[in-house]
Amino acid sequence: MQGKSADGPLESVPGVVTAPAPNFFLVGAPKCGTTSLFHYLGQHPDIYISPTKEPNYFANEIRFENFSDDFQRMDLTNPGSGPVAEWPEYLKLFQGANGETALGEASVCYLWSKTAPGSIAANFPDARIIMVLRDPVERAFSQYLHMLTYADAPISFREHFEAALGSSSTTISKLYPFLEFGLYYEQVKRYFAQFPRVRIGIYFYEDYVRSPLALVQDIFRFLCVDPAFDPDLSMRHTVPRVPRSYAISRFLKQHGWWERVKGLSPPALRRAAFRRREALVVEPQDRARLLEYYRHDIQNLASLLDRDLSAWLR
Repeated sequence: MQGKSADGPLESVPGVVTAPAPNFFLVGAPKCGTTSLFHYLGQHPDIYISPTKEPNYFANEIRFENFSDDFQRMDLTNPGSGPVAEWPEYLKLFQGANGETALGEASVCYLWSKTAPGSIAANFPDARIIMVLRDPVERAFSQYLHMLTYADAPISFREHFEAALGSSSTTISKLYPFLEFGLYYEQVKRYFAQFPRVRIGIYFYEDYVRSPLALVQDIFRFLCVDPAFDPDLSMRHTVPRVPRSYAISRFLKQHGWWERVKGLSPPALRRAAFRRREALVVEPQDRARLLEYYRHDIQNLASLLDRDLSAWLR
Protein backbone atom coordinates (compact mmCIF):
# COMPACT_ATOMS: atom_id res chain seq x y z
CA MET A 1 0.00 0.00 0.00
CA GLN A 2 1.50 3.30 -1.02
CA GLY A 3 0.26 6.67 0.09
CA LYS A 4 -0.13 9.42 -2.47
CA SER A 5 0.72 12.90 -1.20
CA ALA A 6 0.14 14.73 2.05
CA ASP A 7 -1.23 17.53 -0.11
CA GLY A 8 -3.91 15.29 -1.63
CA PRO A 9 -6.63 13.23 0.08
CA LEU A 10 -6.57 10.08 -2.06
CA GLU A 11 -4.69 6.85 -1.76
CA SER A 12 -4.41 3.96 -4.20
CA VAL A 13 -4.49 0.55 -2.55
CA PRO A 14 -3.99 -2.66 -4.57
CA GLY A 15 -7.30 -4.49 -4.85
CA VAL A 16 -9.22 -1.65 -3.24
CA VAL A 17 -11.07 1.16 -5.01
CA THR A 18 -9.28 4.49 -4.65
CA ALA A 19 -10.85 6.13 -1.63
CA PRO A 20 -10.35 9.07 0.71
CA ALA A 21 -7.54 8.33 3.13
CA PRO A 22 -5.63 10.30 5.75
CA ASN A 23 -2.78 12.64 5.00
CA PHE A 24 -2.15 13.81 8.56
CA PHE A 25 -2.01 12.11 11.95
CA LEU A 26 -2.41 13.55 15.44
CA VAL A 27 -0.18 11.04 17.22
CA GLY A 28 -0.24 12.19 20.85
CA ALA A 29 0.75 12.40 23.56
CA PRO A 30 -2.17 11.39 25.82
CA LYS A 31 -3.50 14.04 28.23
CA CYS A 32 -1.88 16.86 26.26
CA GLY A 33 -5.06 18.54 25.02
CA THR A 34 -5.41 16.23 22.05
CA THR A 35 -9.13 15.56 22.52
CA SER A 36 -9.92 19.26 22.44
CA LEU A 37 -7.56 19.72 19.50
CA PHE A 38 -9.33 16.88 17.69
CA HIS A 39 -12.62 18.79 17.98
CA TYR A 40 -11.12 22.17 17.09
CA LEU A 41 -9.45 20.86 13.94
CA GLY A 42 -12.71 19.28 12.88
CA GLN A 43 -14.37 22.70 12.77
CA HIS A 44 -12.19 23.91 9.88
CA PRO A 45 -14.02 23.69 6.52
CA ASP A 46 -10.91 22.35 4.78
CA ILE A 47 -10.16 19.67 7.38
CA TYR A 48 -11.86 16.30 7.65
CA ILE A 49 -11.00 14.31 10.74
CA SER A 50 -12.19 10.78 11.39
CA PRO A 51 -15.34 10.85 13.56
CA THR A 52 -13.85 7.97 15.53
CA LYS A 53 -10.99 9.08 17.76
CA GLU A 54 -8.30 6.53 18.67
CA PRO A 55 -8.69 3.98 15.85
CA ASN A 56 -5.05 2.99 16.50
CA TYR A 57 -4.88 1.05 13.25
CA PHE A 58 -1.11 1.55 12.86
CA ALA A 59 -0.23 0.70 16.48
CA ASN A 60 0.01 -3.07 16.65
CA GLU A 61 0.36 -2.89 20.41
CA ILE A 62 -3.17 -1.51 20.79
CA ARG A 63 -5.21 -4.66 20.22
CA PHE A 64 -7.81 -6.26 22.48
CA GLU A 65 -5.65 -9.33 23.09
CA ASN A 66 -2.98 -7.05 24.64
CA PHE A 67 -5.43 -5.40 27.05
CA SER A 68 -5.97 -6.28 30.69
CA ASP A 69 -9.37 -7.78 31.51
CA ASP A 70 -10.74 -4.52 32.94
CA PHE A 71 -9.60 -2.57 29.87
CA GLN A 72 -11.25 -5.11 27.57
CA ARG A 73 -14.52 -4.77 29.49
CA MET A 74 -14.30 -0.98 29.33
CA ASP A 75 -13.87 -0.96 25.54
CA LEU A 76 -16.53 -3.58 24.94
CA THR A 77 -19.07 -1.45 26.81
CA ASN A 78 -18.35 1.48 24.47
CA PRO A 79 -19.15 0.37 20.91
CA GLY A 80 -16.88 1.97 18.35
CA SER A 81 -14.26 2.96 20.90
CA GLY A 82 -11.91 0.03 20.41
CA PRO A 83 -9.01 -0.31 17.98
CA VAL A 84 -9.62 -0.79 14.26
CA ALA A 85 -7.51 -3.72 13.02
CA GLU A 86 -8.76 -4.22 9.43
CA TRP A 87 -7.81 -1.99 6.49
CA PRO A 88 -11.30 -1.81 4.89
CA GLU A 89 -12.79 -0.81 8.25
CA TYR A 90 -10.09 1.79 8.70
CA LEU A 91 -10.78 3.37 5.30
CA LYS A 92 -14.47 3.62 6.19
CA LEU A 93 -13.51 6.23 8.78
CA PHE A 94 -12.83 8.64 5.90
CA GLN A 95 -15.85 7.93 3.70
CA GLY A 96 -17.51 11.11 4.93
CA ALA A 97 -14.84 13.33 3.39
CA ASN A 98 -16.27 15.76 0.87
CA GLY A 99 -13.58 17.77 -0.86
CA GLU A 100 -11.52 18.70 2.20
CA THR A 101 -7.78 18.98 1.49
CA ALA A 102 -6.54 17.82 4.90
CA LEU A 103 -7.80 14.43 6.06
CA GLY A 104 -6.65 13.02 9.36
CA GLU A 105 -7.20 10.99 12.45
CA ALA A 106 -6.14 11.16 16.10
CA SER A 107 -4.68 8.17 17.94
CA VAL A 108 -2.60 9.34 20.89
CA CYS A 109 -0.88 5.97 21.37
CA TYR A 110 0.85 6.40 18.01
CA LEU A 111 3.57 8.49 19.66
CA TRP A 112 4.36 5.84 22.28
CA SER A 113 3.93 2.92 19.85
CA LYS A 114 7.12 1.40 18.45
CA THR A 115 5.27 0.07 15.41
CA ALA A 116 3.19 3.10 14.37
CA PRO A 117 5.86 5.41 12.90
CA GLY A 118 7.20 2.83 10.45
CA SER A 119 3.73 1.57 9.56
CA ILE A 120 2.40 5.07 8.88
CA ALA A 121 5.47 5.92 6.82
CA ALA A 122 5.21 2.72 4.78
CA ASN A 123 1.65 3.59 3.79
CA PHE A 124 1.74 7.40 3.78
CA PRO A 125 5.34 8.56 3.41
CA ASP A 126 4.28 12.16 2.74
CA ALA A 127 1.92 12.42 5.70
CA ARG A 128 2.10 15.28 8.16
CA ILE A 129 2.60 14.30 11.80
CA ILE A 130 1.28 16.39 14.70
CA MET A 131 2.44 15.77 18.26
CA VAL A 132 1.73 17.72 21.44
CA LEU A 133 4.13 17.29 24.37
CA ARG A 134 3.61 18.21 28.01
CA ASP A 135 5.66 18.24 31.21
CA PRO A 136 5.69 14.45 31.75
CA VAL A 137 4.99 14.64 35.49
CA GLU A 138 1.94 16.84 34.91
CA ARG A 139 0.90 14.58 32.04
CA ALA A 140 1.02 11.53 34.32
CA PHE A 141 -0.93 13.37 37.02
CA SER A 142 -3.61 14.36 34.52
CA GLN A 143 -3.95 10.74 33.42
CA TYR A 144 -4.20 9.71 37.08
CA LEU A 145 -7.04 12.21 37.63
CA HIS A 146 -8.81 10.84 34.56
CA MET A 147 -8.50 7.37 36.10
CA LEU A 148 -10.03 8.63 39.37
CA THR A 149 -13.05 9.84 37.42
CA TYR A 150 -13.98 6.20 36.83
CA ALA A 151 -12.44 4.61 39.95
CA ASP A 152 -14.51 2.79 42.55
CA ALA A 153 -12.08 3.49 45.40
CA PRO A 154 -9.54 6.22 46.16
CA ILE A 155 -5.83 5.75 45.51
CA SER A 156 -3.14 8.38 45.94
CA PHE A 157 -1.01 9.55 43.05
CA ARG A 158 2.06 8.26 44.85
CA GLU A 159 0.53 4.81 45.36
CA HIS A 160 -0.39 4.66 41.70
CA PHE A 161 2.92 5.74 40.19
CA GLU A 162 4.93 3.63 42.65
CA ALA A 163 2.86 0.63 41.57
CA ALA A 164 3.63 1.50 37.94
CA LEU A 165 7.35 1.88 38.71
CA GLY A 166 7.35 -1.51 40.39
CA SER A 167 5.43 -3.34 37.67
CA SER A 168 7.13 -5.31 34.89
CA SER A 169 3.90 -6.13 33.04
CA THR A 170 3.54 -5.02 29.43
CA THR A 171 -0.19 -5.73 29.32
CA ILE A 172 -2.11 -2.52 28.49
CA SER A 173 -3.65 -1.52 31.80
CA LYS A 174 -3.91 1.28 34.35
CA LEU A 175 -0.23 0.77 35.17
CA TYR A 176 1.22 0.34 31.67
CA PRO A 177 2.18 2.40 29.76
CA PHE A 178 1.11 5.00 32.33
CA LEU A 179 4.62 6.37 32.92
CA GLU A 180 6.10 5.31 29.58
CA PHE A 181 3.77 7.68 27.72
CA GLY A 182 5.94 10.55 29.01
CA LEU A 183 9.29 9.20 27.79
CA TYR A 184 9.21 11.37 24.68
CA TYR A 185 12.83 11.30 23.53
CA GLU A 186 12.90 7.90 21.83
CA GLN A 187 9.30 8.36 20.67
CA VAL A 188 10.09 11.58 18.81
CA LYS A 189 13.32 10.09 17.43
CA ARG A 190 11.35 7.24 15.85
CA TYR A 191 9.30 9.75 13.85
CA PHE A 192 12.42 11.74 12.92
CA ALA A 193 13.83 8.51 11.48
CA GLN A 194 10.77 7.97 9.28
CA PHE A 195 9.66 11.45 8.15
CA PRO A 196 11.39 14.66 6.99
CA ARG A 197 11.54 17.15 9.82
CA VAL A 198 9.37 19.61 7.89
CA ARG A 199 6.56 17.04 7.93
CA ILE A 200 6.53 16.86 11.74
CA GLY A 201 4.76 19.55 13.75
CA ILE A 202 5.80 19.50 17.42
CA TYR A 203 3.75 21.60 19.80
CA PHE A 204 3.73 22.06 23.57
CA TYR A 205 0.77 21.86 25.90
CA GLU A 206 2.09 24.75 27.95
CA ASP A 207 1.97 27.00 24.86
CA TYR A 208 -1.54 25.75 24.14
CA VAL A 209 -2.69 26.75 27.65
CA ARG A 210 -1.17 30.23 27.29
CA SER A 211 -2.49 30.93 23.79
CA PRO A 212 -4.80 28.23 22.42
CA LEU A 213 -5.94 30.15 19.33
CA ALA A 214 -2.37 30.92 18.25
CA LEU A 215 -1.38 27.26 18.55
CA VAL A 216 -4.45 25.95 16.73
CA GLN A 217 -3.99 28.43 13.92
CA ASP A 218 -0.33 27.46 13.66
CA ILE A 219 -1.47 23.86 13.16
CA PHE A 220 -3.85 25.08 10.45
CA ARG A 221 -0.84 26.66 8.77
CA PHE A 222 1.14 23.43 9.13
CA LEU A 223 -1.71 21.54 7.43
CA CYS A 224 -1.78 24.07 4.56
CA VAL A 225 -5.32 25.26 5.25
CA ASP A 226 -6.50 28.80 5.92
CA PRO A 227 -4.82 29.82 9.21
CA ALA A 228 -7.18 32.76 9.67
CA PHE A 229 -10.13 30.48 10.43
CA ASP A 230 -11.38 31.21 13.94
CA PRO A 231 -12.66 28.02 15.64
CA ASP A 232 -14.87 27.96 18.71
CA LEU A 233 -12.49 27.11 21.55
CA SER A 234 -14.99 27.57 24.36
CA MET A 235 -15.71 23.88 24.94
CA ARG A 236 -13.27 21.91 27.09
CA HIS A 237 -13.10 18.15 26.64
CA THR A 238 -12.26 15.21 28.94
CA VAL A 239 -12.14 17.41 32.03
CA PRO A 240 -11.59 15.09 35.03
CA ARG A 241 -14.48 14.70 37.49
CA VAL A 242 -12.94 13.35 40.69
CA PRO A 243 -15.74 12.34 43.07
CA ARG A 244 -15.87 13.61 46.64
CA SER A 245 -17.36 10.28 47.78
CA TYR A 246 -16.45 6.98 46.14
CA ALA A 247 -19.25 5.18 47.94
CA ILE A 248 -21.76 7.53 46.34
CA SER A 249 -20.06 7.27 42.95
CA ARG A 250 -20.23 3.44 43.11
CA PHE A 251 -23.94 3.67 43.90
CA LEU A 252 -24.55 6.04 40.98
CA LYS A 253 -22.64 3.80 38.55
CA GLN A 254 -24.52 0.70 39.68
CA HIS A 255 -27.83 2.43 38.90
CA GLY A 256 -26.71 4.00 35.63
CA TRP A 257 -26.80 7.60 36.90
CA TRP A 258 -23.08 8.43 36.84
CA GLU A 259 -22.91 10.02 33.39
CA ARG A 260 -25.94 12.18 34.19
CA VAL A 261 -24.34 13.41 37.40
CA LYS A 262 -21.07 14.28 35.60
CA GLY A 263 -23.01 16.78 33.48
CA LEU A 264 -24.74 18.37 36.45
CA SER A 265 -25.90 21.94 36.24
CA PRO A 266 -25.86 24.40 37.95
CA PRO A 267 -22.18 24.55 38.95
CA ALA A 268 -23.05 24.43 42.66
CA LEU A 269 -24.29 20.85 42.25
CA ARG A 270 -21.13 19.87 40.41
CA ARG A 271 -19.02 21.31 43.22
CA ALA A 272 -21.00 19.26 45.73
CA ALA A 273 -20.38 16.04 43.79
CA PHE A 274 -16.81 16.54 42.52
CA ARG A 275 -13.55 17.94 43.82
CA ARG A 276 -12.36 21.22 42.30
CA ARG A 277 -9.72 20.67 39.59
CA GLU A 278 -7.73 23.64 40.88
CA ALA A 279 -7.32 21.91 44.25
CA LEU A 280 -5.85 18.78 42.67
CA VAL A 281 -2.11 19.35 42.27
CA VAL A 282 1.07 17.29 42.34
CA GLU A 283 2.69 17.25 45.77
CA PRO A 284 6.31 18.52 45.70
CA GLN A 285 7.73 15.23 46.99
CA ASP A 286 5.82 13.29 44.32
CA ARG A 287 7.13 15.60 41.62
CA ALA A 288 10.68 15.16 42.89
CA ARG A 289 10.29 11.38 42.85
CA LEU A 290 9.02 11.27 39.27
CA LEU A 291 11.63 13.75 38.05
CA GLU A 292 14.22 11.11 38.98
CA TYR A 293 12.48 8.89 36.43
CA TYR A 294 12.09 11.50 33.68
CA ARG A 295 15.13 13.78 34.10
CA HIS A 296 17.51 12.09 31.66
CA ASP A 297 14.79 11.75 29.01
CA ILE A 298 13.84 15.44 29.34
CA GLN A 299 17.47 16.49 28.95
CA ASN A 300 17.89 14.33 25.84
CA LEU A 301 14.65 15.69 24.36
CA ALA A 302 15.77 19.28 24.97
CA SER A 303 18.97 18.58 23.03
CA LEU A 304 17.12 16.79 20.23
CA LEU A 305 14.66 19.64 19.75
CA ASP A 306 17.07 22.44 20.67
CA ARG A 307 14.45 23.77 23.08
CA ASP A 308 14.73 24.96 26.65
CA LEU A 309 12.78 22.48 28.78
CA SER A 310 14.20 23.55 32.11
CA ALA A 311 10.69 24.38 33.37
CA TRP A 312 9.93 20.66 33.28
CA LEU A 313 12.90 19.96 35.57
CA ARG A 314 11.80 22.18 38.45
